[in-house]
Amino acid sequence: MIATATRDAILSVLILATSVSADSPPTAAATADGYRGLWYFNQRIGGEFVYKYSGGLGTYCAKHKPMAVYRPQVNKTFFCYGGVDADYIERFSAELDKGNLDGESPDGAIYHMVSYFDHTTGEVVRPTILCDKHTLDAHDNPVMTIDTEGYLWIYSTAHGRSRPAFVHKSKEPYDVRHFERVTPVDMASDRATPITNFSYMQAWHSDRQGFCFFYTKYDSFAKRKTLFAHSIDGLKWNTQHVADIEAGHYQISAVDDTKAATAFNYHPHEFAGHAGQKGLNWRTNLYYVETLDQGNTWQAADGTAVTLPLTDRDNAGLVHDYEQEELLVYMKDIALDGDGNPHILFITSKGYASGPANGPRTWRLARWTGDQWQIHDVTTSDNNYDMGSLYLHDDQSLTVIAPTEPGPQPFNPGGEIAMWKSRDGGVSWQSTQLTGGSPYNHTYVRRPVDAAPEFYGFWADGHGRKPSPSQLYFCDSAGNVFRLPKHMHSDSQAPEQVKFEQN
Repeated sequence: MIATATRDAILSVLILATSVSADSPPTAAATADGYRGLWYFNQRIGGEFVYKYSGGLGTYCAKHKPMAVYRPQVNKTFFCYGGVDADYIERFSAELDKGNLDGESPDGAIYHMVSYFDHTTGEVVRPTILCDKHTLDAHDNPVMTIDTEGYLWIYSTAHGRSRPAFVHKSKEPYDVRHFERVTPVDMASDRATPITNFSYMQAWHSDRQGFCFFYTKYDSFAKRKTLFAHSIDGLKWNTQHVADIEAGHYQISAVDDTKAATAFNYHPHEFAGHAGQKGLNWRTNLYYVETLDQGNTWQAADGTAVTLPLTDRDNAGLVHDYEQEELLVYMKDIALDGDGNPHILFITSKGYASGPANGPRTWRLARWTGDQWQIHDVTTSDNNYDMGSLYLHDDQSLTVIAPTEPGPQPFNPGGEIAMWKSRDGGVSWQSTQLTGGSPYNHTYVRRPVDAAPEFYGFWADGHGRKPSPSQLYFCDSAGNVFRLPKHMHSDSQAPEQVKFEQN
């Protein structure tokens, strides 16, 4: 046991220390001269579609949440993303032509950017360059939350164990110009352990619950362990393993004032009895568990108690067994309604590779009614990595904003954006297309926390089959689309409304 006084002294050093090492990404108050997103690919498969997934992925991925937060106190939506310099494609053309980007560690490639949209003026400011992550890997993209006092917390994630992760906190409430690096510690044991590595971070703050974190930790065999942590102050975390079934999981999460909830798939050792079909490319099944007491106890949606970590494929949190149907499951979004009932958005498909052979990619909504799960189809699209967001409304209607329509690079991630609405609990849906005639696919539509009507969904575009520039967009709740300025000539500027050719 560590003596209380000694332990407190260690904690004060750990959690308040900022990085001064030359090896660490610097905290920078510099600003960029415009908004430009990164381009990335994963797993070159050759053929017409070239990659498993690829494109303008500055707002990637579904397991990073949230990337934007609206605060009525200042009438601003704060957001973060993976950004690049104007000459990114030219400077890193050799690296972008390689078979795998994840191990590359160049300087000045991908920057973690922070900014805001001012709802009063209708303008954005120049984005702050928070840090250079020294990678070409979009899995390191940042996420953010804002605490009760208005301080911004930015989490610069890792991808596995080869790179560290970082946490930055704004020096003043609602300030995007000045940050300090802080190092949280794990209080789950008597040793106060610095937390310097996390992947797929989802960071939430609730006035009643404090901080809730859902994230992934890789073991030495690249197994993806699903974790949860609770913290009052954002610095002292109490962590626990949620799920540890076979080869691991991908999760998505949601938090309100009384509940923290996670939905996830699992990565089998042998998919549906097929030898050699294993791991993340054969992700399947849909699970859900929740805690009402900051992680002290956990339960399924119906209240059945579960013991963590979940280690059996068949457990009380299983929502639907898609493995027996030989379908893969790709997590997209989750939201809690006014009664705390979860709604889970996901895609099912027949295989991991791009192209029509593994279609249809069916968007589905799993909705807990209070006494049972109901699962309904929303629509279909043409890639497993098409990603959009789910919105729940006070009148019980539902909205999905996502790139569900075929784009200029069909069967690669993204496409044209559509807004889908349901007024009967997800049984039937009607759509309005928001973009059309685009040169590049639109990808990864993100929902801000407490989204305001003027800045309702946030995404990027990019070519699906070769490196390209990427621009950033948002839409309002009426479906009007705006493009963030690629080059800025003043400290603030109004985004450009974009009129698209409708198909």
